[in-house]
Amino acid sequence: MKHLSLIFIFALTATISAQTNSLSIEGEKRLTNIKQLTNSGENAEAYFSPDGKRLIFQSKRGDMKCDQIFTMNIDGSGVKRVSNGEGRTTCSYFFKNGKKILYGSTHLGAKECPPNPDFSKGYVWAIYPTYDIFTANADGSGIKQLTKTNGYDAEATVSPDGKKIIFTSMRDGDLDLYSMDTNGKNVKRLTTELGYDGGAFFSPDSKQIVYRAFHPKTEAEIARYKQRLSEDLIEPNNFEIWVMNADGTNKRQITKLGAASFAPFFTPDGKKIIFCTNYFATDPRKRNFDLALINVDGTGLERVTFNESFDGFPMFSPDGKKLVFASNRNQAKDGETNVFIADWVD
Repeated sequence: MKHLSLIFIFALTATISAQTNSLSIEGEKRLTNIKQLTNSGENAEAYFSPDGKRLIFQSKRGDMKCDQIFTMNIDGSGVKRVSNGEGRTTCSYFFKNGKKILYGSTHLGAKECPPNPDFSKGYVWAIYPTYDIFTANADGSGIKQLTKTNGYDAEATVSPDGKKIIFTSMRDGDLDLYSMDTNGKNVKRLTTELGYDGGAFFSPDSKQIVYRAFHPKTEAEIARYKQRLSEDLIEPNNFEIWVMNADGTNKRQITKLGAASFAPFFTPDGKKIIFCTNYFATDPRKRNFDLALINVDGTGLERVTFNESFDGFPMFSPDGKKLVFASNRNQAKDGETNVFIADWVD
């Protein structure tokens, strides 16, 4: 959205054949020493701990029916499930001290996985109303419910200064961004435009927020959006990247690509944004997603990855020297997505 449903990604990429065994692809001058950290299943949304030594990510592996939250060291060792194994989980993140984690889960709605969205309706993402946001100790113990409103609450991340959480919620009838203190208090609505606002991250200085958005304009777009929302669905086919101040002021659209652009994250100096987009795709169904860079003023678009299937969910390490991302490259079979880490070249 931050999170883009893994189901959506795999629906997009399931028919793409496996890539060659080479992890490095011609043209990827920003990435060196690429290493594959997971080797099977559906793994994505891997994010660094504040000390840069661990990653937290979501994964569907083995006989699991839907995603659960895991942690591992940045060399791929020490993999451990830290969610409780019930329901569907998404969008995990470390708190500033690295001793607590944050993630979305449907387990209070039911222990079983909620049903997959109906793809006969096209490429749709399910907005499960039983999603709430939870905190826990870094080892998964001590789970506490942070949001308790009816409807979707998920896509939460923590500001680098450790003071605020940004998240997406349906609590007021639309998919909007909200901030709150790390204890769940002082909730403030930041977006009010009709449409989807989500997948947000703070800038390194915690003063800005970058996010993805779709705001329907025409009567037909508005009617279609509202119909899908009434079905707890969204069509993630046209997102643009936006930035605003941490208090919700000074909203400005960064990209105007007319594509599915999502998973934005600031570069360590706060001057650029790295994100995932199918803007460069040449196939008619736009199934190829790559990472791209853009200046915060919307200039200087630069393609970063050249893999012919999916690359997404980028995040820089706290020291800015490494980039973690999810990719279909080197997949053992169609539909697999794995976590990769690379040295970043400025």
